[in-house]
Amino acid sequence: MENSYKYLDDLLIENDSVVVATSGGPDSMALLYLLLQIKEKKNIEIICAHVNHNTGRTGQLEEQEYVENYCKNNNINCETLIITNYGDDNFESEARNKRYEFFKTLIDKYKAKYLFTAHHGDDLIETILMRIVRGSTLKGYSGFSKVVDMNEYKIIRPLINVTKDEIIKFLEKNNIKYFVDSTNLDDNYTRNRYRKYILPKLKEEDKNVHNKFYKFSNTLLLYNEYIEKQVKNIIEDVYKNNLLDLDKFNDLEYVLKLKIIYFILENIYQDDLNLITDNHVNNILELTNSNKANLKIYLPNNLIVNKKYNNIEFKLEEENIDDYDIELIESVILPNNYEIKMIDSINSDSNYVCRLSKEEVLFPIRIRNRRDGDKMIIKGLNGSKKIKDIFINEKIDKDLRDNWPIVVDSNDNIVWLPGLKKSKFDKTKEEKYDIILKYQKKEDIHE
Repeated sequence: MENSYKYLDDLLIENDSVVVATSGGPDSMALLYLLLQIKEKKNIEIICAHVNHNTGRTGQLEEQEYVENYCKNNNINCETLIITNYGDDNFESEARNKRYEFFKTLIDKYKAKYLFTAHHGDDLIETILMRIVRGSTLKGYSGFSKVVDMNEYKIIRPLINVTKDEIIKFLEKNNIKYFVDSTNLDDNYTRNRYRKYILPKLKEEDKNVHNKFYKFSNTLLLYNEYIEKQVKNIIEDVYKNNLLDLDKFNDLEYVLKLKIIYFILENIYQDDLNLITDNHVNNILELTNSNKANLKIYLPNNLIVNKKYNNIEFKLEEENIDDYDIELIESVILPNNYEIKMIDSINSDSNYVCRLSKEEVLFPIRIRNRRDGDKMIIKGLNGSKKIKDIFINEKIDKDLRDNWPIVVDSNDNIVWLPGLKKSKFDKTKEEKYDIILKYQKKEDIHE
């Protein structure tokens, strides 16, 4: 923590205004305390930005009140955002976007130079490992940077070289109260499993492993910066007006092809880049090499990648407020207040469970609502049946039909009508399958 304090002391000058994201958890409270020490020395203006995600988790209001009172007692400006509603998209991505929009309004309001966040060394390790396993870009594999230049201000993570254990000891030494989010203990969350089971093993090998990951991160960022310069020299020649020229693109080295695809996706998705996986990129590369003249694939957030003879178009589909088309990564919250999620095992063979094999369906899987002419081959029956007729036979209310989820593969084959019918693609417990999907009410899920 001493090095983090010295970094802040060297960085900040008299009367600087800074925004610090503060949840009330141990990391952000430690960062806020460090900034308070600088405030006493250099009279900086601290704006504490607290976000109450309002998800129904026990203790959120108590955390909000604690942060607000702490700031009042220490003469710190405190601004609170209470999120009152969420859409139907990826929760974590939407929550992050709302947070950073809020932070930006405070940056503008107080004319602040910096936004400080409390990401630490353990966070960096977890992020890198998760992206290695899931697949990402060269920049994505680096995790996150200590400093991000946003032109008008900088995002800075002063605790990136500090471990969680060091933070807890620092808080205990200085008698600083903090809150622990109960969901941080829930194994249903991927990051929690890395934190609880993998990270301790790495630290047994080397207690300073976080510094090795930090070096690894910086090395990747360095190489990524070099490759990006090469791409910027050629990108305008191969990609204009959302069109990729395949004649020019296919003459390039593979590493440049790959980087150009990522460059395009990074510019489209920006903060939502975590929605993109290796499978998406590989599917696009296969599209560039296909002999077929007209093909298209669907990516998250309504992006369509459409091959038209010697060009590939990247186009955001205009979103109809009544329509949805969401890629399933781990789980999806649907407009009807149900969730479809991947699970490890279950004994049930009901219509609320579906088992699929990659040998028969093209991944990734998507969930959408119905389209005109939708048909499904029912398991155990010959021929296909219209989704419309299934709804009628099952006596589904007309008001529910338009939002009823339909699970499709990347070729738009209907593989499951959750809660109602299984398709020919569904596997029994005794057959070979790669994933299990479960359909259940959102309130039945442990948040």
